[in-house]
Amino acid sequence: MTSPVLLLRGVGRSGLRVSAVGLGCNNFGRAGTATETIEGTRAVLDAAIGAGVTFLDTADMYGREFGLSESLLGEALEGRRDQVVLATKFGHSDFAPAISGGAKGSRTHVRRAVEASLRRLRTDWIDLYQLHTPDPSTPIDETLDALSDLVREGKVRYVGHSNFAGWQIAEADHAARGVRFVSTQNQYSLLARAAEREVIPAAERYGLGLLPFFPLHNGLLTGKFTRDGGPEDSRIMRQRRHLWSEAPWDALERYQAFCDARGISMLEATFAWFLSKPVVSSVIAGATSPEQVRANAAAATAWTPSGEDLVELDGILPLPADPAAG
Repeated sequence: MTSPVLLLRGVGRSGLRVSAVGLGCNNFGRAGTATETIEGTRAVLDAAIGAGVTFLDTADMYGREFGLSESLLGEALEGRRDQVVLATKFGHSDFAPAISGGAKGSRTHVRRAVEASLRRLRTDWIDLYQLHTPDPSTPIDETLDALSDLVREGKVRYVGHSNFAGWQIAEADHAARGVRFVSTQNQYSLLARAAEREVIPAAERYGLGLLPFFPLHNGLLTGKFTRDGGPEDSRIMRQRRHLWSEAPWDALERYQAFCDARGISMLEATFAWFLSKPVVSSVIAGATSPEQVRANAAAATAWTPSGEDLVELDGILPLPADPAAG
């Protein structure tokens, strides 16, 4: 049987196709991880490509220093660029260095940022180039116009954005005069479902593919953690212990029971929940070891939920009430 991770999913209404499981490259170059080095990065990348995980998502700000994730990825990809769909991001409002003469969504910043990313990635083109966070200082039509130039020049194939609210998705589509955004990357998981209120309806309305980040909620949805603890070498237990201590353990234990009753792992159920949603183009999960990549690829193809399963899951980990509703 053909492994379903080799199946491609469309990105919104565009012609771009990506692997159902993506590799988040935010750990490449991250201090204290196995992928801090080129050897660790190459091992994870080799495992990803071998498992059919060919959609790679990075950003110019990732790594212990600016640009390091892109540099490591570019070196590890040498000689096999055509085997992957490569996405990166620019213009993070908090972390991207300011460029003299232009705000982070400006024509000046877009041009300088893409040239730097192309050099670090050792490539002539970027398949999906994404504005990392909204830039309130620059009209979105200026950003789109600059990105359109890159598409016409062949340096970029498609453009997307990240961390946009629903109204910003609508504004960007209405401002477009040529090239349009094809994707939106937002936080979304069974433990963080706020995107269902406005972002997902907007993505569906304007034909965007959703690329959820933190889909495993930093690992809480892998089944490796319990209310008694988790892997001590994990990022949660080392750096984000509050995510574990404040987790809704009653609900997570009901989720584990749901999985046990079906003979599947929590990881398998989580990937299946995402991939049951047509708006989701790829489930981008980070990894620091080849084993994690292979586990993610296998999990994504292990189980297909029924409609009744999805209703039950919605009852176990529901969308919380909107705090703005009063």
